[in-house]
Amino acid sequence: MALLAACGSGSSDNSGEESNSVWDEIQEEGVLTVATSGTLYPTSYYDSETEELTGFEVEVVLEMAERLDLEVDFEEIGFDGMLTAVNSGQVDLAANDIEINEERKDKFAFSTPIKYSYGTAIVREDDLSGIETFEDLEGKQAAGAATSVYMELAREYGAIEKIYDNATNEEYLRDVHVGNSDVILNDYYLQTLALEAFPELDITIHPDLKYSPSEAGMVMNLDNTELIENVNQTLDEMLEDGTIAEISAEFFAGADVTQKPDIDFEE
Repeated sequence: MALLAACGSGSSDNSGEESNSVWDEIQEEGVLTVATSGTLYPTSYYDSETEELTGFEVEVVLEMAERLDLEVDFEEIGFDGMLTAVNSGQVDLAANDIEINEERKDKFAFSTPIKYSYGTAIVREDDLSGIETFEDLEGKQAAGAATSVYMELAREYGAIEKIYDNATNEEYLRDVHVGNSDVILNDYYLQTLALEAFPELDITIHPDLKYSPSEAGMVMNLDNTELIENVNQTLDEMLEDGTIAEISAEFFAGADVTQKPDIDFEE
């Protein structure tokens, strides 16, 4: 089990020829190269029984690739290196619960959203880590990935960063439990499932901190227009026929993450 926290290629001319050649190369080789962490339960992780890579986005990618008549080559990369790998052409796309935001959209292409959620905070259960509001994050140790939107939020409120390199859920959670860190800001669904996996720990989801409604999708190089079009067309079909909702139910305890949460988020 794994990390809580929530990425094409070639020359950079704008003729469109490069994106065509990238898609042609993918089709010719019959392989889609995908960055994922392998440590983010339940999005991308190793099943303890089969010892095989699986998870919500892993299975969505596999189904998408099958419909595109492609094999998948997963490259396991820490979250902070995924966008760089997409930008450099090391991988064709990244799939790892990556939140869509305006800053990233200026630099990368996102697929059709396949998951909707919002942010929560894991804290110690006995005293909520001394946190009542976001202002109380100042001076607290916030655990996460350096480039995640959740760490950006923690920095905004003056939290001290505690950065991990592709660590597992257990390491993150136990550090809060023993006081080596104070809070984990992350996605609601990921946090909920992580807590269920370690019921013996003195940690909980903060009852009052619900924020930043979000949507996540796969990440691709802006230049790879044909890849983007084919990925989006296939994901749209999978959303329409309910395939992604079925995969969601398997990995999110019956929840359908393709639907927006019915929560009134205050500004």
